[in-house]
Amino acid sequence: MLTVAQLKEIKALQQTVEQYDGIELKLNWDMLENRSESEQTDFMSYEAGQLVGFLGLYSFGSKVEVCGMVHPDYRRKGIFSELFQESIPAMEKARHKLLNVPADSISGKAWIETVNCTFKESEYMMRWEGEALPGSDGSVRLRPSSLKDIEMKIQLDILCFDFDAEEAQVYNDRMEKDGFQKEFYIIETESKAVGKIRIHQNGKRSEIYGFAVLPEFQGKGYGRKALQEAVRMETAKGQRVFLEVQTENEKALSLYTSIGFMKESQQNYYLYPN
Repeated sequence: MLTVAQLKEIKALQQTVEQYDGIELKLNWDMLENRSESEQTDFMSYEAGQLVGFLGLYSFGSKVEVCGMVHPDYRRKGIFSELFQESIPAMEKARHKLLNVPADSISGKAWIETVNCTFKESEYMMRWEGEALPGSDGSVRLRPSSLKDIEMKIQLDILCFDFDAEEAQVYNDRMEKDGFQKEFYIIETESKAVGKIRIHQNGKRSEIYGFAVLPEFQGKGYGRKALQEAVRMETAKGQRVFLEVQTENEKALSLYTSIGFMKESQQNYYLYPN
């Protein structure tokens, strides 16, 4: 578990790096602020009492994502490579190890070239910039999730996000333990559950995650209406709305852009061998 002081140090370092490099780092602050005491997921390097390097591990079912940063004044000293080597034992149980590098990060690209890994995929961070959405026709609604929905959410993680049954159970148990299940909504039509969506508020940002519709209900417009309802809910509160999507997912990209989402930044992922 990270202390309040450590979180402040990480935030300050992130702001320095992002301003210097002109990039957006994906540090998953909802997870950073709710770390488990029983797991080692964060690795830090200090010089003269100052945090100059950070690496975090983020588990999502079968995969673990690696993201980090080094202060501009302390690069080319092997700091991040040392942090990465230190973190490898903590990743040994993950089926997939993905190294996350912002697409515009020159220093990140230079480090990746020194690592035995292969390019896996990219994703866009998108921000809603659309005009006012049409009112709901009432055919699809978002209902706050409850404990009775756990099996539905597990099934969606298996069918839509490549989790196996055990990984989906562990992931949802952790989300419940960390208090994040309250951020989930069940997508319903005619009182039947057909999908889920998570809305995480981070200041004035509302970030959409885990958006999924059961395969047999896809292609019927339920996802579009559910996403529109989520945007209406959050913009009515004065929030800015964001989501992530894989760059090759043309179907999802078409849906999101048609609703009013615009590409803001890109993250690249590289597969590290087991």
